Amino acid sequence: MKPMLLEKYRNEVIKKMQEKFGIKNPMAVPVLEKIVINMGVGVAINDVKIMDVVVKDLAAICGQQPLVRRAKKAISNFKLREGLPIGCKVTLRRARMYEFLERFINVALPRIRDFNGVSQKSFDQKGNYSMGIVDQTIFPEIETGRMQRTQGMDISFVFNKGPQEQTLEVLRLFGMPFRKN
Repeated sequence: MKPMLLEKYRNEVIKKMQEKFGIKNPMAVPVLEKIVINMGVGVAINDVKIMDVVVKDLAAICGQQPLVRRAKKAISNFKLREGLPIGCKVTLRRARMYEFLERFINVALPRIRDFNGVSQKSFDQKGNYSMGIVDQTIFPEIETGRMQRTQGMDISFVFNKGPQEQTLEVLRLFGMPFRKN
């Protein structure tokens, strides 16, 4: 079974993008390549067991096992030793990526208190979009009763090509609620 956002992209988004930007070839429309979710866990330096909880939470949110990131250098000012776990990340592609994006847009973002939309200013030069979430409890997969501490995350939407205007429009057509500037 194909994700609904993938079908929407193929049936609606490509046509609307071709009309709006005058793109002749449908293969020239920007495509969402991957979504990278990163959780930096600085407090795991003092208590390594916190990393296990964070990895479990991120696996529940994404549906795949995260990769634990370790320190490359020892920095004495931060009490950081080489090889200590300091974060975890997941790279979502294909069907899981579209399923996560659909849950993120339709379920998680509306659960943010006093939500006015996401910023349009978080694009890089290549058209990729990055945003930060302060609390992981906006995802329904997280049980708030057993929470010890809240943990933020960074989410990056990576496109294959395209200027910022085109990738912004692709995300808007997917249903991403951007803030009015």
